[in-house]
Amino acid sequence: MNLYSSASELEESLDRSATVRRNGSLSVTNAPRFREEVLDGLVWTAVFGGRDGKESAREAIREAAASLGILPASILPLYEARGRGEVSGFTVPAINVRMLAYDTARAACRAAKRLGVGALLFEIARSEIGYTEQRPGEYAVVVLGAAIREEWQGPVFLQGDHFQTNPKKMQADPDKEIAAIEALIDEAIAAGFFQIDIDTSTLVDLSKPTLEEQQAVNSALTARFTKFIRAREPREMPISVGGEIGEVGKANSTPEEFRAYMNEYRRALGDGKGIAKVSIQTGSSHGGVVGPDGAVQRVRIDFDALSRISKVAREEYQLAGAVQHGASTLPAEFFGRFPEHDCAEIHLATEFQNMVYDHPAFPLPLKRAVERWLFERMADQKQKGETESQFLYKTRKQAIGPFKEQVWNLPAGTREAIRDSLEAKFSFLFEKLAVTGTRDMVARYVRPVAAAKLTAAAAGARAGYVRDDEAGD
Repeated sequence: MNLYSSASELEESLDRSATVRRNGSLSVTNAPRFREEVLDGLVWTAVFGGRDGKESAREAIREAAASLGILPASILPLYEARGRGEVSGFTVPAINVRMLAYDTARAACRAAKRLGVGALLFEIARSEIGYTEQRPGEYAVVVLGAAIREEWQGPVFLQGDHFQTNPKKMQADPDKEIAAIEALIDEAIAAGFFQIDIDTSTLVDLSKPTLEEQQAVNSALTARFTKFIRAREPREMPISVGGEIGEVGKANSTPEEFRAYMNEYRRALGDGKGIAKVSIQTGSSHGGVVGPDGAVQRVRIDFDALSRISKVAREEYQLAGAVQHGASTLPAEFFGRFPEHDCAEIHLATEFQNMVYDHPAFPLPLKRAVERWLFERMADQKQKGETESQFLYKTRKQAIGPFKEQVWNLPAGTREAIRDSLEAKFSFLFEKLAVTGTRDMVARYVRPVAAAKLTAAAAGARAGYVRDDEAGD
C-alpha cells in the first residue's frame, strides 16, 4: 500500500490523480477514481504514515467525506423522538471496531447500505483506545474512509463508549482521573464524536443503605461530565450523552435503581440537557463467559429488565430507553428479542474480533506469533486453574495494537474473505435488530451540519490522558 511520507508528496499525488480540486478545501470531482485509486493510500497513511503525512491524509479524508455528503453527526434528535414515543420497534447497533478496522468498517457500511440501515453507531471505548492503538482522530477518519469506499451517503455516528472511571485511580488521585476523562472528551469531540457514553458505574457503592446513596457518586459525576460536554459541544450539533447504572458483569439492574440514579442525576445536573439513554446490567459480561475449551458459554439475559427500565425511561424521564452491553457473543436467537423488549441500543464488539482471529483465511503463522507474544507479555494475567484456551481468549485483544500493521497488511484476498464474513454477520444483526430500512427515518430527524469546523480540529493524544484497560465489550 502506498504510504505518503510528507504532506507535499501527498499533495502532489492528489494533484496528479485528477480526482479532486482545491478551493479552500479538498473536493472530490471523480468519486469512482478517487475510491479506487487514491483512498486506500490516504487511509493507510492516516494510520501508519509519518506525522506530517499522517495529519495531511486525515485532513484530506475528512474534507473528501464532507464533499461527498458523509458527515459526522449526532443521533440525539432520533433518540429524543424515541423518548417522545414517535419512533420505536428497533434496537440501534453500536459496533466497536477493534481489529482490521478499515475492512471491518467497510463490511458494516456495505451491509448497512444494501439494507437501507441509517440507525448505526461506530464506537470505541476508553480501554480499546489503549490496546488497539486507535486514538479518536485516527478512528474517525478510518470509519469515514470506509464510508467513502462503500459509497455511503449521509450521517456517520461516532461514539465514545465507556468513558469510564477507574476505581483505583479515583481513590488514589480523583482529580487526575477526572482530568484524564475530560481530556479524552475534548479529543473525541474534536474528532467528530458526537455520541459520548459516560460510565461512572464503577463507583456505585452497594454497601450504602439506600439506592440513592449507592448511586450518589455515579449520578453526581455523570452530571459533572454532562456539563463538561455541553460546554464544549458544537452549537450546531448537541451531543448524545449516555449514562450507566450498573457495571456490566455485576448484579442485574432494576427500575428502582434506575429511578434513584435519575433523580440524583437530575438534582446534580440542574436545568441543562441531560442524558439520552442509560446502560444497564441484564446478565451479560464483556467478551462473554469462556469455558475451559475457550468457547463462549451460554448466558441468560433478563429481557424483562430491558422492557421495564425502557418503559420507565420513556414515560417518566423522556429518554430513548435502556442500552444492552456485552452482547456480540450472545446466542444468535437472542438478537431478535432486543427490539421486541424495547432495547434502545446494543453494544457489539468481541465477536467481530473473534471472527478475524479465527477466520480460516487468517494466516496460522501470524496467529501463532500472536499467541507466543501473549504467553511472553501477558503471563502475569493467567489465573490459577485457567486453561491456555481461556487465557488466550481473554488476553488476545491486548495484541491488537502491537500487531495492527501486520494485520492491516494481510494480502488483499485474505482481507476480502474476512470482510465478506463480517458483512454477512452485520447483515444478520441489522435484520434481527430491525434497523433495516431506517435510513429515511434517520433522515427525518438528523440534519448533519456540513461545516468543516466541526471536525477539522481532530486532535492527537492529550498530555493528560491516562490509559485504562478495564472497560469495553
